This record gives sequence, structure tokens and C-alpha cells, in this order.
Amino acid sequence: MAATLDLLTGDLSPDPFLERMPERYAMDVHVLGGHFHFSSDSAALMEVVAMAYAGLPAHTLPMASPGFHVELRLAPAGAEPSAQEPPPVRMQSGAGFLCGVMDASNYAVLFPEQRRALVVASADQLVRPYHLRYELIEFAVFTLATRALSLAPLHGACVGWHGRAALVMGASGAGKSTLALHSLLRGMDFLSEDAVFVHPASGKVTGVANYLHVQADALRFVDDQRLRDWIEQSPVIRRRSGVEKFEVDLRHGHGQLAPEPLELACVVFASPRLADDPQALVQAMPDHEIESRLRAEQPYAASQPGWDAFVSAIRQRGAYELRRGRHPGDSVDALMRLLD
Repeated sequence: MAATLDLLTGDLSPDPFLERMPERYAMDVHVLGGHFHFSSDSAALMEVVAMAYAGLPAHTLPMASPGFHVELRLAPAGAEPSAQEPPPVRMQSGAGFLCGVMDASNYAVLFPEQRRALVVASADQLVRPYHLRYELIEFAVFTLATRALSLAPLHGACVGWHGRAALVMGASGAGKSTLALHSLLRGMDFLSEDAVFVHPASGKVTGVANYLHVQADALRFVDDQRLRDWIEQSPVIRRRSGVEKFEVDLRHGHGQLAPEPLELACVVFASPRLADDPQALVQAMPDHEIESRLRAEQPYAASQPGWDAFVSAIRQRGAYELRRGRHPGDSVDALMRLLD
């Protein structure tokens, strides 16, 4: 008891847990069907939020739009020079919390039941905003929206035509980003290249259409020099796999971002194999193979509550394998025919 009394009466800060930090900066966005309020004591952290969500179409789902609050705090830079790449995020949970932790100064703590999150980042992370945005801020936003709105979280790309969406799945190297790029350049609605969220009850698909990541070799199929310049002038990011890609901000360039959630039409599994017949790139998948293929492609989504409803929706709408043609435009033609 004496030790406890010493702790309580000792020379402590009047706010040791930083519970009375001022909210100097704020931003409100509608994304993934929810209304997100971001607040911070740091203008620099709010700039990273703007990099992710400013200027996006406001997607709403056919339900009341719940409110979310994400608070961001800036921690001092590390005493040691930071590594070129931060540590990978480790996941943890307990007592109703979800956590994503890089290190002691860079982490996200989520309270799904309260629709709230705290993201803490050290000042040295501001020099590499890609990891901060993608692995901490978007981690918090995506996870909160998924849990609160009963969304099926999927890894894949999504493009639309006449309001109907094709979910494009496939292993790394299957050509999803290249297909998404050429779909965008052909006038299709772009919804996402990496993370797609389906609301199974309504059949609506949403995502965050902020960036497209493409490797330099994908540009050999882009004939318009104006479009090549747009892509080549974009920053280059380095994935944890070591692959380098252009990070193309789609809000400041060419193409049409999906103005609202799209109607789920089908799933397309992109294959790296060339088609035997260039006029027959698409093959319908037998019904009995659909669930096992989806489960193999989407192990995380398969563990979530909305999985069975999502699989049922795909069985009703159809799943296809898309093999490569001689040019990405051939695959875009095939997608358009599926969505007409």
C-alpha cells in the first residue's frame, strides 16, 4: 500500500496519460459507407490523412451512416536513426481491443464497439508516409468499417461499368494492377486496386479509390505519351516484398472514380496464363468450385461473420477465370462484355 500511495502522491505530470491533448486539427470524410472524424494535435499527421481520403467520392451504403472517430498523435522521433523500412505490423487483441504494433512509438489501438481508434506515430515516420498511411491509418479505418458495417473485406481490385462491379482476384503477379490501369484508361469506373469491401445484404461494393500502384514494365502497353508522363512523374514506393511501383494519385489525373458504391456483378480470377484462344479469355467457373476458390484466395475474409452471405451472393452472380490476352486491352474488352 505504501508504494501505491507514493505513486499517487509523487511528482507526476498532471496529465500522465495525455488525456487532455488539444484537438487542433480535424477532418471529416465519408468513406466505406461511414462518416469518419479524424482529429490530431499535429498538422503533419492530418496531411497524411488528407493524402489518403481528401477529394474522394463520398460513398454511402443503404443504411444509416454511423460515425467513427480516429485520433492521431505524434510521438517524438526515435533516439536512434530509423531504419529505411519500419518493422512489420504485429497484430494483437484482448479485452475488446484490437492492436496493430510496429514498435513502442508507432501503433494503432482500435475499439470496435465504440467505433473509435487511436493511431500513434513517431516524427520520423513522416518521411515515409506510405507505411504510416497504409499500415496504421488505413488499417484502423478498414477494420472499424468492416466490423461496424458487416462488410466482407477482400484483397483484390474492383472496376465497374454502367454501375456494375467486377471483383478481380488473383495471386501477386497475376496482372490485377495492370488490368485495373487499363480499365481506368478505357473509361471504366475505378473503385480499388487492393482492398475491396462488399456489403452482402445489399450487394453493394465500396472501396477507397485513392491510388493505383503499377510497376514500370506495365507502361510498355501505354501508347499515349501524355498518360505515360502522368504515371512516370508519380512517386515510387517500395513494397515490403522489395517490389517498387509508381504510386499514381487518381484524384489528380485521368480516369473516372466510382462516384458511389457499385452493384456486385461477378468475381473474376485473374490468371497469369495466356489464353489458348485470344477470342475466349473468360471461362465460367463451375458452381461447386466457387467457395473453395474464394476461400483459398481470401482466408481472412473467410473467417469473418459475413462470409457465407458473400459466397451466396457470388454463386448467384457468377465467378469466372480470366486468362491473359496479347494485350491488356483484350482483358478489358472481356470485362466489359461480362458487365454489359
